[in-house]
Amino acid sequence: MKKPRKERVELKKNRSSRRRQGDFTRRLSAHPEQAGDLVASERISGKGDLTRKRTVLIQNSTNDSADGLTVEPMSSGAWRGHVLEVFGLESLVQSPDGSLVRCTLRQVLRKMLTRQRHVLAAGDWVRVLGNKSEGTIESIEPRIRSLCRSSRGRRHVIVANVDQVVLVASAREPTLKPGLLDRLLVAAESNGIRPILCINKIDLVEPASLIPLAGVYARMGYPVILCSIPSGQGLERLRYEMKGCTTAMIGQSGVGKSSILNALDPTLRLPIATVSRDNNKGRHTTTTAKLLPLSSGGWYIDTPGVRQFQPWEIVPAEVHSAFRDIRPLANLCRFPNCTHSHEVDCAVKNAVADGLLDTRRWESCCHLSTPVTTYDVS
Repeated sequence: MKKPRKERVELKKNRSSRRRQGDFTRRLSAHPEQAGDLVASERISGKGDLTRKRTVLIQNSTNDSADGLTVEPMSSGAWRGHVLEVFGLESLVQSPDGSLVRCTLRQVLRKMLTRQRHVLAAGDWVRVLGNKSEGTIESIEPRIRSLCRSSRGRRHVIVANVDQVVLVASAREPTLKPGLLDRLLVAAESNGIRPILCINKIDLVEPASLIPLAGVYARMGYPVILCSIPSGQGLERLRYEMKGCTTAMIGQSGVGKSSILNALDPTLRLPIATVSRDNNKGRHTTTTAKLLPLSSGGWYIDTPGVRQFQPWEIVPAEVHSAFRDIRPLANLCRFPNCTHSHEVDCAVKNAVADGLLDTRRWESCCHLSTPVTTYDVS
């Protein structure tokens, strides 16, 4: 781990009071007899701007985009906790003795102007000052691996400190979207998270129709699990893959993430809902990401359904490195900065023409290499 560094960070402007009173003339006109009580001069200095900043100790992890935050001065006697759930301004933290404590984030951490949508996420390790009933989060430890997306130009950390992620899709209701799977795979590969593909609701379609798509990902070395909750197919394999690891479940609304977890561990009793008949889309039953233990061993994070997903800060020139099937071919291109779209002697395009590379995967790589603001998967 690198040596922590000190930085001056700005506070949100809508969280600070006005530096000067703007109604001096109005009050003097309304009450001229009180002119002697009013301040006749005003001190002009740069202290107003300085008070909008604080000194923060940033602890860099192996991933520079996941920084721990410590605001000086820090109180002594804080204990280490694991964030299980974040809801609004409060969060549920597990203490070292296993008890659950409702905590609030330190005020200066909430007011800091950062590039994150929220400075805290499920799975974070934090330092808490307080007792067994309530506490205050003093600092956030560096994240090892996190799954992030772009949200209106800011980083939205969906889950933090996970070992692997199960990308859940449904064969029908809602319709399977391979483009969303590719974007989630890119985000997982870029952050060093092991991805597992799970195609649910295979009892609603002919299983043979899923073989071409599943075969494309299986040939790249990704674990692909075809799952059906009514028949129980694939559940034992999924339980084996999740055992002893911290696993995040992510996918569209209605694909059956909570239903799969209920089937793996009936004691969870997570709320579920049917797909909407009006638009054939899932309902947002899960509203916040929750980190909870599995009876078979390990931890899981059930996340809300995603409707839009754009990987955070993916450099277009490095997109092909997150595609396992395109990465070895890109090194054989004639030009080192080949975009694999229009250049001559492109090994990637030649592989597509020869049938060695899936056409849809090549199109997905080119699409991600084009800078856009958001991807709508609803």
